[in-house]
Order: sequence, then structure tokens, then C-alpha cells
Amino acid sequence: MLNREKLQLLTETALLAAFITVSGAFKLPGLFPGTEFQLSAPVAVAICGVFGIKRYLAAGILSSIVGLVLGTQNVFNVLIAMIFRVVVAIIYYFCGKNKVFYVFSGPIATFSARICLSFVVGKAAIPLVLAAAPGMLYTALCAGMIATVLEKVLAAKKRFA
Repeated sequence: MLNREKLQLLTETALLAAFITVSGAFKLPGLFPGTEFQLSAPVAVAICGVFGIKRYLAAGILSSIVGLVLGTQNVFNVLIAMIFRVVVAIIYYFCGKNKVFYVFSGPIATFSARICLSFVVGKAAIPLVLAAAPGMLYTALCAGMIATVLEKVLAAKKRFA
């Protein structure tokens, strides 16, 4: 039998996964083809900073499974997302929750994912990284703001619990 705390943890993790999944569907157009920006990157960084590594990775894995089941993601999308998530988690582990984490973890994770993708698909890394550069900038600028909103939601939840 699930107690209240476990049920709450399970529900929150599912909601975080849904937030990552839905935010991935929103894309800001770039100036050039292939440079569009998914809102899920700063959302993911914010979730890691606010909820911690375990909840972030659990929600991210669940989001990837949902994306595969729905057909909105393929294996390459999941590979990029998982590399991104692991790098963000490692940076959080060593830096903690601070401005450096929110500004630099997303771009570093995106860079790392694109470099790994270049080896998998056999394409040059520089064009893959350059295409992601606008998104890296958006992530660096937005992750902290999204984290502030999530912190307020978490504080409101604690007041009403």
C-alpha cells in the first residue's frame, strides 16, 4: 500500500515528466533551419536545480519513454536527451544549485550531447554545435527564471500541505 508521501512523490515525478514532455513540443524558431529551440532544455535544468538529481533523472527517463511510445521522439532524440540529462546531473552534483549551474549546465550539456551525436551519426561536430548555439543561449538565459517559478510553486505546495 502506498503511503501519502510515496504517492505524492510518484505524482510529482509524473507531473515533472509531463512538463518536460509538453515543453519539448514548444519550439522557438531560429534564423536558419535546424536552429530552432526546444523549451524543454531550460525546463529540465530548472527541474534538476529545484527537485534534485534523482527526481530530475526519473522524470526525464519517464518523459523519454512517453515520447518513444507516442512516436514524438526517436532513438536519436532520446540519446541526445539522456546525454544532456546526465551532464546536467553531473554538473549539479559538483556545483550545487547556484547561478553558475543554471547558466552553464544547459549549454555544456547541449555541447556534450551534440559532440556525442556527431560520433553516432558520423557527421562533423562543428555544424551540429553551431546549429544548437542559439538554444544554448536561450537555455542559459531562461533556466534560472524557470527555476524561480518552480521554487515558488514548491513553496506554495509546502504551505498548503
